[in-house]
Amino acid sequence: MKYTILMPCLNEEKTIKECINEAKKYIYENNLDAEILIADNKSQDKSKEIAIRNGARVVDVLEKGYGAALIEGINRANGEFIIMGDCDFSYDFTSLTPFIKKLEEGYSLVVGNRFKGGIQKGAMPILHKIGVPFLSYLARAKFKAPVGDFHCGLRAFEKERAKSFNLKCKGMEFATEIIAEFAKHNEKICEVPTPLRCDKRGAKSHLRTFRDGFRHLVYIIKK
Repeated sequence: MKYTILMPCLNEEKTIKECINEAKKYIYENNLDAEILIADNKSQDKSKEIAIRNGARVVDVLEKGYGAALIEGINRANGEFIIMGDCDFSYDFTSLTPFIKKLEEGYSLVVGNRFKGGIQKGAMPILHKIGVPFLSYLARAKFKAPVGDFHCGLRAFEKERAKSFNLKCKGMEFATEIIAEFAKHNEKICEVPTPLRCDKRGAKSHLRTFRDGFRHLVYIIKK
């Protein structure tokens, strides 16, 4: 299998069906050899049931955390390449072509840039609009990676290369770790503009601005 579209999931019953359907539409219209894989992080709602009913494969991830879900998803994916994105409707899974084109050009990691792609009004809190560029600047300088948005959740990469790095971060700082590892191993990295939509969850974000930002900062400093 060529591609796995991987979505980490924690209580996304309001949006997961729409995200899966977008991914299915893209797969069908582009005749893509792909699967949709949901890494479910102990959801307490009907996310898992909805995902299965709509044709996705689901793996249960018992260890809590964004990174934990993605690491397990990477390990369980069937695709040669992984395209990962959140299933809260913030990313458009019908617009994956820029990522796939860059993979086909030989890049090992392709990261979305929301600041270049356009951020819908209300889609990103003001503190994130300040903090993300600042932390990305520090990480870009530290790891020499040509990435302007280290925290964008939509990205694509070679599965076996990612697995070879023995990724360890179980929280949100995983987003920084995976870019840092690709950069440290001199892999080809690029970014593509990626629009950010307002999510449709109607619930409190899984992000904790200061806690998660601090974890990213600690990772950058320690590495």
